[in-house]
Amino acid sequence: MHKSRLAGFIIDCQTDDLEAATRFWCAALGLQVRAADPRYRTLATAADEVHLEVQQVGHASRVHLDIEADDIEAEVRRLEQLGARRLGPVESWYVMQAPTGQRFCVVQVQRADFATRANTWNDDAT
Repeated sequence: MHKSRLAGFIIDCQTDDLEAATRFWCAALGLQVRAADPRYRTLATAADEVHLEVQQVGHASRVHLDIEADDIEAEVRRLEQLGARRLGPVESWYVMQAPTGQRFCVVQVQRADFATRANTWNDDAT
C-alpha cells in the first residue's frame, strides 16, 4: 500500500525575470516568499493549505499540479492504470500527462500532515 494526495500548484513562468514574476504572484495572492533557489520560489502558505511555487521554465507559461506520494513509483503505476502517461523522470520526481493532455508531476512528500491526510491505495488492486 502507498499514499498520495494533491500537494500543490506550480506556476510555470517563461521569463528571464523570476523576481518580477514572483512579486506579481505574491501580490496577487497576498503571500510572501518562504524559500528560494535559482529556479523556484516557494510561497508561504499555511500548513493546512496546498503548496504553491513560482517556477522559471523554458516552455510556455502555465500552471501545473503536483501529487505527493510516499512511493513515487507505485503512484506513477497507479496513475498509468487510470490512463496517464509517464513522460519521464526529473531529478527525484516524474512528469506525467493525463489522458486529457494536462501535464503534472508526482513528487516526494511535501507537507507535514501527509501521513494523516493522504489517500491510501492498495497496490495489489487492479
